Amino acid sequence: MDSTGAQLLLGLLTIASFFLAVAGGVALLMWSPLDHPPGTRAPRSAMRQGGAALRRLSLRAGASLAGVRLPASVARRAGQVARHPARLAVLGFGAAVVVGWGLLLLPVAGESGHGTGAVTALFTATSAVCVTGLVIEDTGAHWSGFGEVTILGLIQVGGFGIMTVASLLGLLVARRLRMRLQLGTQAETKAMGVGEVRRVVLGVLRTSLLVEAAVAVALTWRFADGYGESWGRAAYLGVFHAISAFNNAGFGLYPDSLVRFAGDPLICLPVCAAIVLGGLGFPVLFELCRAPRTPRRWSLHTKVTIGMSVLLLAGGWFLITWAEWANPGTLGRLGLGAKLLAGFTTAVMPRTAGFNSVDLAQMHDVTLLVNDVLMFIGGGSGGTAGGIKVTTFALLGFVILAEIRGEPSVHALGRRLPGGVQREALTIALLSVGLVTASTLALLALTPFSLNQVLFEVISAFATVGMTTGITAQVGTAGHLVLIALMFIGRLGPVTAAAALALREQTRRFELPEERTIVG
Repeated sequence: MDSTGAQLLLGLLTIASFFLAVAGGVALLMWSPLDHPPGTRAPRSAMRQGGAALRRLSLRAGASLAGVRLPASVARRAGQVARHPARLAVLGFGAAVVVGWGLLLLPVAGESGHGTGAVTALFTATSAVCVTGLVIEDTGAHWSGFGEVTILGLIQVGGFGIMTVASLLGLLVARRLRMRLQLGTQAETKAMGVGEVRRVVLGVLRTSLLVEAAVAVALTWRFADGYGESWGRAAYLGVFHAISAFNNAGFGLYPDSLVRFAGDPLICLPVCAAIVLGGLGFPVLFELCRAPRTPRRWSLHTKVTIGMSVLLLAGGWFLITWAEWANPGTLGRLGLGAKLLAGFTTAVMPRTAGFNSVDLAQMHDVTLLVNDVLMFIGGGSGGTAGGIKVTTFALLGFVILAEIRGEPSVHALGRRLPGGVQREALTIALLSVGLVTASTLALLALTPFSLNQVLFEVISAFATVGMTTGITAQVGTAGHLVLIALMFIGRLGPVTAAAALALREQTRRFELPEERTIVG
């Protein structure tokens, strides 16, 4: 076996070991006797039961692995974390980033055989786990086969959702949930009911593998038949880009991303299809599979997600194609059919995919602004896309429309929206705007780049998009750390914020006297 094949095999074994470790943790929690012994009274709170079970498991593991018992404070803290799925999600993502960071620091991960810088490895690991796609070094040139497979495995882990795994662990530990935890779990996994969690997780896995396999086959055939790649190399390219596309990661093995394929529909359209399917969100895909021809039976979430996705995609396609039609640096050099295809591909990518079929650095300012808006909105909830989500954006629109009409309550497509959902949407949107603004100011102070370039980079990192005007590698160590934090917060922030808001919702037992301030 040659060195490249050995590196690929080593990378696959490493990622398989990581998946087996996660599966072992889930199996341990599933098979461990978490229920109270027969004849004894169950704890008053299922949350306390889960915390006690986790402490018992921690003590057993500590005793068996190290021969000592964990300190009570550590076990108590672990129990507290287990009661909050949002915390488990953050810890899960953080653990995946740390594992990926360690693997990418190994000399075997670099093409040159030398170790990669700590910041570069951390940036790449965070970008992969958070399915962003921003890179400091070119993926295909800098990383070896082991490094590329490691990145691919991190993308799959992040796309499948450490958040979903963390929420499932919280369910298995608590076993019997109070309604408050059910709300938080639904906000994390976007499942319609706690009893469906196991079926949803298995469905997510089946859907991911099915879509990725179909796209990989199409791309493999095209790379081999149309571009003269060997079937082995074509299969590797097909699998890598299919996984990256469905998980909205945007990592590619070509230095120009998809620019060389801008006029090839057999490459661009399968990639776009995978991006759109991954960005719709798994709850929407499940509902479409159950009732594909009866839109009246769709939930409000599905109707809003599909409607806004179609509207944003069509609007973005028109605006981007119109603005770049005569630009020789982007669409101007292409024929009519290639222009329409490249315009469509470019409109799909701000759904947080990260690929590009035209040179983004050559775009007009108006096009960059359109992309900023599309990236900030992002894709559907519960999927692989980032941003504040199309449902959040649509809810704000419904609130504004109701206020303009002077209506006392907010209605959307024949349904009344609860006040709590409206406040969650407003809170997430304003917090996101504040984070993007602060990060933009920080990067403007740290780098010599223009506002358009910095704002584009910041929104791309926060919305886990991965598109760039080419300044990622030039923002310096401080800038890279800012982008790392943005990618991590952007992947977890909107979801965990929604979960926290749902968990903290309380009923006020009294109201203070009402008084209005001047608005406007």
